[in-house]
Amino acid sequence: MFDKENLEQLKKSHKEWENTVNTKVVTKRPERKKEFETSSGITVKRVYTPADIENLDYSRDLSNPGDYPYTRGVQPTMYRGKFWTMRQYAGFATAEESNKRYKYLLKQGQTGLSVAFDLPTQIGYDSDHVLSEGEVGKVGVAIDSLKDMEILFDGIPLDKVSTSMTINAPASVLLAMYIAVAEKQGVSSDQLSGTIQNDILKEYIARGTYIFPVEPSMRLITNIFEYCSEFVPKWNTISISGYHIREAGSTAAQEVAFTLADGIAYVEAAVKAGLDVDEFGPRLSFFFNSHNEILEEVAKFRAARRLWAKIMKDRFKAKNPRSMMLRFHTQTAGCTLTAQQPDNNIVRVAMQTLAAVLGGTQSLHTNSRDEALALPTEDSVRIALRTQQIVAYESGVTETVDPLAGSYYIESLTDQIEQKAAEYIRKIDEMGGAAKAIETGYIQKEIQDSAYKYQKEIEAGDRIVVGVNKFQIEESAHKGLLKVDPKVGELQQKKLAELRKIRDNVKVNASLDILKNTAKGSDNLMPLILDAVKTYATLGEICGILREVFGEYQQSIVL
Repeated sequence: MFDKENLEQLKKSHKEWENTVNTKVVTKRPERKKEFETSSGITVKRVYTPADIENLDYSRDLSNPGDYPYTRGVQPTMYRGKFWTMRQYAGFATAEESNKRYKYLLKQGQTGLSVAFDLPTQIGYDSDHVLSEGEVGKVGVAIDSLKDMEILFDGIPLDKVSTSMTINAPASVLLAMYIAVAEKQGVSSDQLSGTIQNDILKEYIARGTYIFPVEPSMRLITNIFEYCSEFVPKWNTISISGYHIREAGSTAAQEVAFTLADGIAYVEAAVKAGLDVDEFGPRLSFFFNSHNEILEEVAKFRAARRLWAKIMKDRFKAKNPRSMMLRFHTQTAGCTLTAQQPDNNIVRVAMQTLAAVLGGTQSLHTNSRDEALALPTEDSVRIALRTQQIVAYESGVTETVDPLAGSYYIESLTDQIEQKAAEYIRKIDEMGGAAKAIETGYIQKEIQDSAYKYQKEIEAGDRIVVGVNKFQIEESAHKGLLKVDPKVGELQQKKLAELRKIRDNVKVNASLDILKNTAKGSDNLMPLILDAVKTYATLGEICGILREVFGEYQQSIVL
């Protein structure tokens, strides 16, 4: 990309500058640290020049936005055409309460819905199960049956909104409920758009809301791929998530590596099940974290796009350009939010929002200032949404595509993150793939080591967290926090008891028997789960039947 003679002259000139002007200044006024590095352990040089990207080939490594390898973005015009989807993650207490919050957010200018489910729902238990006690409606909305789902989306036209559902182990059941609600609204499944997370491998790695062992879990995922490619073609069938991997303590490079390694495992499973990569590839999506180090985050997003394009083209021989495009949702980093001086979190979220937008995200959730203390209030949610809107309409960074391209630092950092991630993927391949690497605890151990290093830096004062280990103030107890009424559990139990009285239990039991028998074979389970949902079989009943057939996953302890 650069003339060799000019590069040699530049290197010589830069070395002279380092040895004269810069040495004199540093001797007089030493720098803050002996070494500067990113969260991924990449050394940050004092200054970057064309010599740091001398091997960069524009056509090969960057190209134009919307062209392979998509480093500069998956669309030619990006935000000049339309902004990212502003999709605030929300859900708490009952379906009625969450429905009110969704309508409030849509009224405030949100452009897509994102559903947070409570813990019992996430692990396939009804609200009246003994293990659900004390958890109903606490960290998300309680959904026990199609009846709850009908209430959740009451008055919200499902052919007009895009909905994301953060659900994994029971993703097939919640998707079936969504399809059934749409049918009741007169909306056919081929009109639905949205995403289910449906990423079980990262649950084994970092989050823990798994139910079934790996093999049947992968079967359910590929069943969804197959079913949606025929009946719900606009639906993103998986959101391969690095977000929770980063929340668990990974570096930026590890987030890319382990997320894409999981993606490889899903593609391999689908191909093994007989699906053509270009049938399901265009509906794969990803979910990343946006952390505080703005420039490393921008480089991370660019590196992830380029690496995934190469993987799909070279490894899986994808032909459809859309199969090679890494499209992703971003959420600002929950793990960076502090309970101390929570208003500081508004600034952190603004920086993380900027990083996601400069990195070319397709949709975005911005965390609220009080989430280190409780579920967010309406005021906090509005500020979080306004943060996105201010970046979109006032910052100017949306006027041109990939505005940081060509920065010597950004391009060098993009290359280094890609190289680090590719090396991790090579190691994981040698182990037999992501599932094997999870089984041996390799991925979990790598994340644990990074998290431990990060925490040690904070405790030693080598990494400053404003308001936590520096610039502290005396604070009184925080007021006005959102609290979920503990009676939510009792209310859900009453609703379940009433449902079981009025539904046709003969039909329910018949649908569950058919599902159980089919689960013992190899047929696609999605149509049968949908049939069971329509009889008002509960989430817990459906997952219970599958537990009987598949068993439950037993976690490996990694020390």
